[in-house]
Amino acid sequence: MNDPLVLGIESSCDETAVALVRGDRTILAQRIASQNEAHERFGGVVPELAARAHADRLAPMVETVLAEAGIALADVDAIAGTAGPGLIGGVMVGLVTAKALAFAASKPLIAVNHLEGHALSPRLADAGLQFPYLLLLVSGGHCQLLGVEGVGRYRRLATTIDDAVGEAFDKSAKVLGLGFPGGPALERAARNGSPRFSLPRPLVGSDEPHFSFAGLKSAVLRAHAAIPEPTVQDIADLAASFQQAACDCLVDRTARAIAAFPEATALVVAGGVAANQAIRGSLAELAASHGLPFVAPPMWLCTDNGAMIAWAGLERLRAGDIDDLHAPARPRWPLDPAAEAVRGAGVKA
Repeated sequence: MNDPLVLGIESSCDETAVALVRGDRTILAQRIASQNEAHERFGGVVPELAARAHADRLAPMVETVLAEAGIALADVDAIAGTAGPGLIGGVMVGLVTAKALAFAASKPLIAVNHLEGHALSPRLADAGLQFPYLLLLVSGGHCQLLGVEGVGRYRRLATTIDDAVGEAFDKSAKVLGLGFPGGPALERAARNGSPRFSLPRPLVGSDEPHFSFAGLKSAVLRAHAAIPEPTVQDIADLAASFQQAACDCLVDRTARAIAAFPEATALVVAGGVAANQAIRGSLAELAASHGLPFVAPPMWLCTDNGAMIAWAGLERLRAGDIDDLHAPARPRWPLDPAAEAVRGAGVKA
C-alpha cells in the first residue's frame, strides 16, 4: 500500500475539519469551518456550542470533500478521526462520525491522537524530514518539547507546569481588549509596539526543563491595571512586551532540550502558536546557532485541520496500527504515557 487514501476528521476544539489525503502527500480536498463568530461574544470557546456545531457540519462536509475529490467512500483505504485529547463533546462527535463511516464502508478505523496529528504534520509538508527530530508543540492547550523518534514513539522532554503558551496569549489578549481569537490579535498589535514593559521570563535559565506562563500572564494583567487610561500605543507596547517575553521563554527552554536530545536531525515547531511569526523567527535563529535545520509547517497546517489527522492516519496505517470500533474518546491523552508527572498542571500532558 504505497499511496493509500485516508479521510481525516478533526473536531477536538472549535474547528470542524475534513480532508482527503493520499500517501504521496497530495491533499485531494479539504474543508475547515471556523466557529469564531459563535464564540466571540463569550471571549472563548464554549464546549457545548462547539459540539453542536460539529454535529451540524460534519456530515455535509464529508460529502463535500468526497465530491470535490471525485472519490467514493468505497475507494478510501481508511477513516482517521481525532479521538482526543480535546473538548470531549466535540471529540465524541468526530470520532462517532469516523466510526460510522468506517463501519458503513467496511474500512479500517484509525483513532488519532490530536497531538500526534500536530507532531507528524511537518512530515506532510516536508518529505525530507526524517526521524528523530526535536519538536516544540505549542497550542492553546499544550506546550511541550518532544523527541519524535518515530510514529507512535515520543519522548517528552518538557511540558508546562501551568498555562500553555497559547492560553497565555489568548488570556493576555483578553486583558488588553484585543478581541477573539486572542493569539493572532495580540500578534497583530505587537507589530506596532515596542517591548518597553519589564515582564518576567519564568524558569529562564533554570535547571528545571519545563515551561511556566502563568506568572507572565499575571504580569500583563498588573501592568495593564497600572495604566490609568491605556492608549492604543500602550496596548501595542504591552502586546510586544508579552510576545518578546514568551519568545525568550520558548527559546531558552528549547535550547535546553537541544542539549538533552543530541540525536535530533532538525528542530521542528508545530501547533497553532507555530503560526506566530516572531516565535518562528526566534526558533529559526536558535536552530541555526546549533547547526540544525528548522522546519515549520505552512501557516494553514499549524491550526487544527483535517489534513494533519488524515496524514497521521496514513503514517499509522502504513505501520499496521489500526483500531476497532470500541476506540474511546479521551479528554486527555499524553503522547508519552511513561513520562513522569510534574508539579502543577503538567500532569495534563
